[in-house]
Amino acid sequence: MFALLLACVHPAPAPAIAPAAPPPELERLLASVDASGDRAWHRLARLCDDIGARPAGSEAYLKSTVWAEEGMKADGIASARREPVTHPVWSRGAEEAVMITPQVRTLPILGLGGTVATPGIEAPVVVVHSFDELSPAVAGKIVLYNVPMAEGVPAIQRYGPAVAYRGQGASRAAAFGAVAVLVRSVTQRSLQTPHTGAMGYAADQPRIPAAAVTTEDADHIDRLTARGIEVRVRLRLSGQWLGDATGANVIGEIRGTERPEEIVLIGAHLDSWDVGCGAHDDGAGVVEVMEAMRAIAALGVPPRRTIRAVLFDNEEHGLSGGKAYAEAHGAEPHVVAMETDLGGGAPLGWARTGTPEQRAWLDAALAPLGIPVVGEGGGADIGPLVPYGVLVAGLRPDDSHYFDVHHTHADTVDKVDPDALRAATGAVAGFAWLAANAPDAPLPVPANPATK
Repeated sequence: MFALLLACVHPAPAPAIAPAAPPPELERLLASVDASGDRAWHRLARLCDDIGARPAGSEAYLKSTVWAEEGMKADGIASARREPVTHPVWSRGAEEAVMITPQVRTLPILGLGGTVATPGIEAPVVVVHSFDELSPAVAGKIVLYNVPMAEGVPAIQRYGPAVAYRGQGASRAAAFGAVAVLVRSVTQRSLQTPHTGAMGYAADQPRIPAAAVTTEDADHIDRLTARGIEVRVRLRLSGQWLGDATGANVIGEIRGTERPEEIVLIGAHLDSWDVGCGAHDDGAGVVEVMEAMRAIAALGVPPRRTIRAVLFDNEEHGLSGGKAYAEAHGAEPHVVAMETDLGGGAPLGWARTGTPEQRAWLDAALAPLGIPVVGEGGGADIGPLVPYGVLVAGLRPDDSHYFDVHHTHADTVDKVDPDALRAATGAVAGFAWLAANAPDAPLPVPANPATK
C-alpha cells in the first residue's frame, strides 16, 4: 500500500526503526490518500494557475488566504480561520544588467530580496571565490561571488555553504568599498536561469545593490577575468521596501477527543517569491497539509490530540507568520510541530530537533510509517516555537531537483510529480495521525521560563 507507493516513486533507505504493524485507522487513512489519485496535484494547479505568485503584501497573497480558508472549510474543517499578521512589503520593480566590455550583452538577473535600488552603476567586476578573497582591491568595483553549490544529495545539506554568499555578500563586500555585488545563483543545475532569495544588510556597513546572476554567466565572467580581460557591467535595480501591511496565517483544527489541549501542528508557508508561482516552494507543502487534513477529517475517527494545520504568512521576507504564531500560541502545549518546505518530492525521511525524550517518543510514534528518521532538523516557520521547548520536525523529501527551480521563474506546477506529491501527502497525514494518537508525549519545557 503506502510503503509500496514510496518504493515505486523513489527507493528509500532502510528505516532507522523497524516498522510496527500499522493501526487499522492508519491503513485506512493511507489507503484513502492513495485512492485520491492526482487530487493534490490538481489542487496545487489551481493555486498556481489561478492565483500564481504570492509574495507577502500582494493582492495575490490575500486571495490565497481566502482560497485556503474556504478550501479547508469545504473539506470539513469548520474551524478554519485567518489570523492577522503584520509583515513588511518589498517590491522588485524594473531590473537590468548589461555587460559593457569586452562585449555588449544583457545578463539575466534577479535582484536579491531586500536589495536597495540603483538608478545605474557601471563598474569593473572583480570575481572572488570566498569571503577570504575580499580586500581593498574591490573598492569601487562590482564584486561577483562565484561560489558553486556543491553536487550531491540531500541537496539541502549543500545549500547552506553556498547561500551564505547570498545572505551576507553585500555587507561583506561593502566593508571593503565595493559598489555592488552579483551572486552566483544557488543551484546545482541551470539553463541560464537566475535564482533570487533573501539577503540582509549589516547595520554598520553601507547598503549596496545586490543581484543574482546565472551560473553560466558567473563562470563566463570568471573565465574572462582570469585571463586578464576587464569585464564592465552596468547594473540598474529598483527594489524598495513599501512599509508594513496586514496579511494572515491560515489555521484549521481537527479537535482531539481525549487531550484536546495538546496540539500536533502540521504546517507550510503560503507565500512565495514574486517569480514563478511557488509550486515547489511552498505550494506543494501547502496542499500536502490541506489534503492531509481533508483525509483525516474524512476518516470519521477523531484523534486523541488536536491536529492543527497552519499555513504561514511571509516566510520569504522574515518569518513574520511564524513569529506571529509563536507569540500568539507558543505557550500552548504543542507536543510536536512539523513543517513541509522542501518541495513536492517523494518522502524519504524525517528530521527532528528536541530533547532526547522528545526525539525518542517521536521516533517510536512514527515507526509504523516505515519512513526513516534522518537526523536533526525542523523548519523555518516553526523555528520560533523552539524557545518554547516545542519538539520540531521536518519532512525530508527527495530534493535532487528541488534547487533546480527554487526561487526562479521556473518554479511552476509542471515541475511537480503527481505521484510524489501524493506520497508526501500520505506521509504528512500519517505523521499527524500517529503523533496525535501516540501514548503519553513529553510536553514542552521552555528554554527560558520567561518566554511563557
